[in-house]
Amino acid sequence: MRKITLLLSLFILATSCGVKQTQSLLTSGDYDGAIKNAVYGLHSNKDKKGKQDYVYLLEEAFAKAKDRDLRQIDLLVKDANPSNLEKIFNLYQQLNNRQEQIRPLLPLKILKENREAKFPFEDYSDQIVNSKNALSKYLYTNTKGLLGTNNKMNARRAYDDLIYLDQINPDYKDVRKLITDAQLKGTDYVTVSTKNETKLIIPQSLQNDLLDFSTYGLNDKWTAYHSTKQKGITYDYAIVLNFRQINISPEQIKEKEFTNEKQIKVGTKKLLDSRGRVVKDSLGNIIMVDNLKTIKASILETRQSKSSQVTAKVDYTDLKTNQLIQSFPITSEYIFENIFAKYRGDKRAIDPNYYAYFDRKPIPFPSNEQMVYDTGEDLKAKLKGIIINNKLRK
Repeated sequence: MRKITLLLSLFILATSCGVKQTQSLLTSGDYDGAIKNAVYGLHSNKDKKGKQDYVYLLEEAFAKAKDRDLRQIDLLVKDANPSNLEKIFNLYQQLNNRQEQIRPLLPLKILKENREAKFPFEDYSDQIVNSKNALSKYLYTNTKGLLGTNNKMNARRAYDDLIYLDQINPDYKDVRKLITDAQLKGTDYVTVSTKNETKLIIPQSLQNDLLDFSTYGLNDKWTAYHSTKQKGITYDYAIVLNFRQINISPEQIKEKEFTNEKQIKVGTKKLLDSRGRVVKDSLGNIIMVDNLKTIKASILETRQSKSSQVTAKVDYTDLKTNQLIQSFPITSEYIFENIFAKYRGDKRAIDPNYYAYFDRKPIPFPSNEQMVYDTGEDLKAKLKGIIINNKLRK
């Protein structure tokens, strides 16, 4: 019984809070928010006495929302500004959608007055179709004008309007073709290349990797990067990776020898005191202790190493003005290292984590060309980072 009473109290409290929130939304002028709350409150047990407040609020909010929207439409129509056509179309849709939100709940009774709540619905289908057609015609004409300006930002605005037009009025005239045209006209085309200002030969494979933009994932809605110029495209910008300097260290082989010592247990022995006598416990038993032995191992470690450093800069150029926009320095390094070792003595004296070096052998040093190529991954990551963080248009 207590559980039922508690649940009932919680339900009444929740309903009371919902009604207060709905009343607050209505008072503040958020009529659609109030309608949404009231509809939710009435989605179950709509005819119960405890739901009457929601019915009153829904009736009032619907009337005020309808009056507001119709007055706003009347004002926009009188203004006769074609830029208002989208607002008019959206308002008619809003009037219709609001009715469809309430329709499943009908009829709703007002118990005290012994009547049904009043929701004077209208058929807005003609107004929706007419305003949609007027808006479609305006958007179509306006976007064609924007596309005729040969301005990329206008083309992008036209693209957005055409996408919207295709959503509200699919297959309207040649909108699909115009969307493609707007995409092409609004796109910045960027040519990306490398330039060698060093005295060394840069591997062609490295240049190919750096310019393989299919692995970068950089192309976005309005920017296309090409490492090979394509016919019929006028390029807007150029990005050039200039190799300025390449430093390669000599091949180095360094050896070092060191000794490891360790104590290990080799059994037990009798505990002796300082005079060499056997020590016993209180019961007369001889005390035994670990017998420790010191073991040693001498290790000869050999380290092969070679390093390369590539210094470059990334230049952004506006091809329309032939002006340098920005430059970004890049430095990438690659270190080749091979460590191997051998030992004499007891292997147990050596840390097991070191054992892997005993299985290794000397290997040939990479060529200078290979060293430069191996900087490629780091160089590519840094080039990608520069391009991502420095968009041509914000």
